[in-house]
Amino acid sequence: MPNALKPRDPARTHLILMLVLTFSTGIIDAVGYLGLDRVFTGNMTGNVVILGMALMGADGLPVLGPLIALVGFVLGAAIAGRVLKREAAGWSRRTTALIAAVGICLTLTSLALFAGLQNVSEAAALSVTGFIAAAMGLQAATARHLAVKDVTTVVVTSTLTGLAADSPLGGGSGKHWERRLLAVALILIGAAAGAGFLQVHIGLGVLFTGVLAIGVALFGERSRQQEQNADAQEMAQAN
Repeated sequence: MPNALKPRDPARTHLILMLVLTFSTGIIDAVGYLGLDRVFTGNMTGNVVILGMALMGADGLPVLGPLIALVGFVLGAAIAGRVLKREAAGWSRRTTALIAAVGICLTLTSLALFAGLQNVSEAAALSVTGFIAAAMGLQAATARHLAVKDVTTVVVTSTLTGLAADSPLGGGSGKHWERRLLAVALILIGAAAGAGFLQVHIGLGVLFTGVLAIGVALFGERSRQQEQNADAQEMAQAN
């Protein structure tokens, strides 16, 4: 087969796509925390900590927002788990559909934010929070199914642990240090970008992440089809 027709390495493609989604999580969490009353819509560890402190009476910390985000995230992850239950690990049509659904949900949410829905009432703002969190739950569970090592797209604590423990300083070989460092850096850069988007409009960062997710879905599906066509051609040539 000519080199031009060979598909990209699927593992490398999946890594790049998950790193893009990691960057988008940084944006979403910055928008949520700074623009939606200190709620993380992607990083649920932060919500659990905020909720625990708020329940003990810490001044000024929200309770309902983090709770709704947690519920929305769990529901989104459960839906993705159900959809992917019988799918083998790797990219599939269902993976494409789920990541595209994340992008569509975020894009629709951004339109609601541009229309000022979050300012109508507290209930409307909480609905936005829950909807974004559900989309991030979909994303996290889909990324888990793809099983790209050290790139969950929503948290970096385990990534940092692996980076340090497996480093030469920790007595390890330093394997996969590049992807781990990139995941941490991208969520940091994404958070900075999210804060910047918020200076323009709260809906802008959400729209940008929605577009990124749709782009990831389309690129992932194209890569899957190329790999499938290459396998079919190899089988035909073998016969």
